[in-house]
Amino acid sequence: MKWDPETFVFFLFSVLFINMKKQYFVYIMTNKRNGTLYIGVTSELVARVYQHKNKMVEGFTNSYNLELHVYFEVHKSAEVAIQREKQMKEWKRKWKVSLIEKKNPYWNDLYPDIVS
Repeated sequence: MKWDPETFVFFLFSVLFINMKKQYFVYIMTNKRNGTLYIGVTSELVARVYQHKNKMVEGFTNSYNLELHVYFEVHKSAEVAIQREKQMKEWKRKWKVSLIEKKNPYWNDLYPDIVS
């Protein structure tokens, strides 16, 4: 495909603008304070947490009734978010608990905050 310069510049800026606005999230779900933990990554945090809370996701979170969204962090690229998720999954449990409690000491469900 041959691009004329004006179309190419428009396309390039469109792609850059879309990628600049996209955010990626690493998040933690649980069933209760100090309960079972699940770490995930998504580009659609509200939708993904909704799916977990409403048991629309088969697997670990559904099996262990993990409906409380207790932690998240934002990243600008999928690669960084995925690397962070993998890193956190390797952590000792006490490090994960400490991370949650720094930002959410009472383990409140953050879902109402992210949907408003």
